[in-house]
Amino acid sequence: MHVKKGDKVKVISGKDKGKQGVILEAYPKKDRVIVEGVNLVKKHSKPSQANPQGGIIEQEAAIHVSNVMALDPKSGEPTRVGYKVDNGKKVRISKKSGEVLDK
Repeated sequence: MHVKKGDKVKVISGKDKGKQGVILEAYPKKDRVIVEGVNLVKKHSKPSQANPQGGIIEQEAAIHVSNVMALDPKSGEPTRVGYKVDNGKKVRISKKSGEVLDK
């Protein structure tokens, strides 16, 4: 996958097109990610120890990884992700500016 947990991404298609957020979880086997504040769904929950009130809660649902693009750390625009070996370590780079995406 070209993105991972903690990356800032922009949604490029779907009902939330144009929204930006941070990836909270990534599911590489399913090719899906959960982005903060994107693809919100209403879920009915029974009262429990953690949520004694119960009721309808809003939470993020997974979105396909092809519908998001990583944001360039320099300009903040969506960019494709490339790879390069730096000091014997493979790192992800932004195709627009050449900046390293990994922390």
